[in-house]
Amino acid sequence: MVFPIGDDQVKGGAFPFISYAFIAFNVLVFFYEVSLGPELERFIFEYGSIPQETMNGQDLFSLFTSMFLHGGWMHLIGNMLFLWVFADNIEQIIGNVPFVIFYILGGLAAHAAHIMADMDSTIPTVGASGAISAVLGAYLVMFPSSKIKILVVMFFRSFRVPALLFLGFWIVQQLISGFATLGPDTAETGGVAWWAHIGGFVFGVAVGFLFKSTYRDKIDRYFHFNERPELV
Repeated sequence: MVFPIGDDQVKGGAFPFISYAFIAFNVLVFFYEVSLGPELERFIFEYGSIPQETMNGQDLFSLFTSMFLHGGWMHLIGNMLFLWVFADNIEQIIGNVPFVIFYILGGLAAHAAHIMADMDSTIPTVGASGAISAVLGAYLVMFPSSKIKILVVMFFRSFRVPALLFLGFWIVQQLISGFATLGPDTAETGGVAWWAHIGGFVFGVAVGFLFKSTYRDKIDRYFHFNERPELV
């Protein structure tokens, strides 16, 4: 298994307190979920996003609440790790309020893609991964040469690879898994809403080009690409 554990940092710009606040809030909500015991399933069905209900105009608030729910410790840890590594650079460049708007819209775009893949699904969708996928898409466009520090568990060693390579490989994985689910009653495989990831990422890439054009001077001023090719 491979996990991102760091990246080349933006030096300057807005302090990314929204990114850190989102991480803290997701963790707190998860602890609340754990405390619910046998009531957790009812809670997930109430506040998770269910495509069939959304298509019927029901419980639309769940499109927002579901972004802060998680289905287990590994689900939470994986999402928060990606959010911690990739979100701060974007927020420092575009600012705090624009980042909040971008994050929420990315989550909604992810929901739209997931719902279009299976409008009749009655399975609740939970997790921040759709919004985080939007963050990944924007990061790919804004900082393609940033070096991502990855931990390869098999070797218990870390390596640095370009964001273009790491995130390119990531989205290819999502696309392969997503297209494998197309067909009757197969919108979700292994409990993962792949099309939410794809939809969020595509949204992030599109907005990333807008951000790169709008904030090019800030990117040049605050982001200093680390050229070191060595292993760490």
